Amino acid sequence: MSIQKTISPIDGSVYVERELASDAAVETALAKAVAAQKEWKQTSLAERERFCRKAVEYFLNNADEIGLELTWQMGRPIRYTANEIRKGFKDRANYMISIAGTALADVQVAEMPGFKRFIRRDPLGVVFVVAPWNYPYLTSVNSVIPSIMAGNTVILKHAQQTPLCAERYAAAFEYAGLPEGVFQYLHLSHGQVANVIGDARVDYVAFTGSVEGGHAVQKAINERFIVGGLELGGKDPAYVRPDANLSDAIENLVDGSFFNSGQSCCGIERIYVHQDVYDKFVAGFVELTKTYTLGDPLKEDTTLGPMVRTAAATFAQKQIDEAVNSGAKALIDPDLFPANQPGTPYLAPQVLVGVDHSMDIMTEETFAPVVGIMPVKDDQEAVRLMNDSQYGLTASIWTSDVDAALAIGEQVETGTWFMNRCDYLDPELAWTGVKNSGRGCTLSKVGYEALTRPKSYHLKINS
Repeated sequence: MSIQKTISPIDGSVYVERELASDAAVETALAKAVAAQKEWKQTSLAERERFCRKAVEYFLNNADEIGLELTWQMGRPIRYTANEIRKGFKDRANYMISIAGTALADVQVAEMPGFKRFIRRDPLGVVFVVAPWNYPYLTSVNSVIPSIMAGNTVILKHAQQTPLCAERYAAAFEYAGLPEGVFQYLHLSHGQVANVIGDARVDYVAFTGSVEGGHAVQKAINERFIVGGLELGGKDPAYVRPDANLSDAIENLVDGSFFNSGQSCCGIERIYVHQDVYDKFVAGFVELTKTYTLGDPLKEDTTLGPMVRTAAATFAQKQIDEAVNSGAKALIDPDLFPANQPGTPYLAPQVLVGVDHSMDIMTEETFAPVVGIMPVKDDQEAVRLMNDSQYGLTASIWTSDVDAALAIGEQVETGTWFMNRCDYLDPELAWTGVKNSGRGCTLSKVGYEALTRPKSYHLKINS
């Protein structure tokens, strides 16, 4: 019997212990999923919607309790965690439910006398969702709800850090009365995950995680004719032009850099500022950063909680130290944040200047409350530096010139291009990345295409 333990970053205690699924349990889950899908695909969209909306109702009814669990599991301050359910989860789930009828409708082609022709979107079958800990409900809802709405069955494997999230989904669908086998979860080891991906009964893999994890998923499906949707890492840039509203840019970019302790795939990790406003921007950025409160995430006044684990904080501090040793300057005195403690997950926010692309802090994913800021002389230099990355999840520009934003956006290699906002997912838009930020798409009408396969109907009526 193998046990996985969730160590809370709050105090290092064991918050959750769960037994990993046995081989027999995995086999049962796969068999159930296949059998249930044959029935589920025959249900009407109206029936699917009823079950899914009822599940969303469960989450909203229990948002505070779920938020407390989430704080204990991964350390985000309690003042924010319930909002992952009340805002992002609710909005994404309800939107994807609401557009299913249009997204999954038959595709009509030109009329031809004596024939009936159309394209139908058939469900794939069994969807295996592998979800991360940093936004455990927001990342998983992107795949779980639309997969079920499309007529697939789902098996969810959540991160070891956030196993209760998978169990909450199960409770929600039980509350909704969803037929047995349509949704299931499994607590699995990495080896077991690879085995499930390689199983012939799995028809699609939706993975959110690291580039390393994405390679492992790709390797596991290489012998099969299926694909995986991969949302991987990011080193997302922002560019502040001289015509930007600086106070607005500072407020939003500080939040985009440090919310969730910087542990966001689309968080801001590097900022390029036009040299004409660079000094003023940096001064305002540092001033606002100093207003954060690092500490116990169970306290309502805490705005910056611990990182998910000590190793993550140590990794980020190593990047900071290496940059400083190479000539960068750290503008935040960690002593301003008494809770900052080396050797623990509690890491003070940091702002670095004097940085360049020879430093890992500007090229490798940090996933921490750390940001580097560089001056640039013009738009061309900003574009070159934004594109000088192995990643391409999101990028943002801060300007009052919409035409310039569109023209520059056409040159930037990214999945989402923002103007005057950042670190946000709009469920009406495709969520996708380029380069090592992954492949595939979730959310929007386009997101349903990955969860279905086209089936053409060519019926000759008159013989």
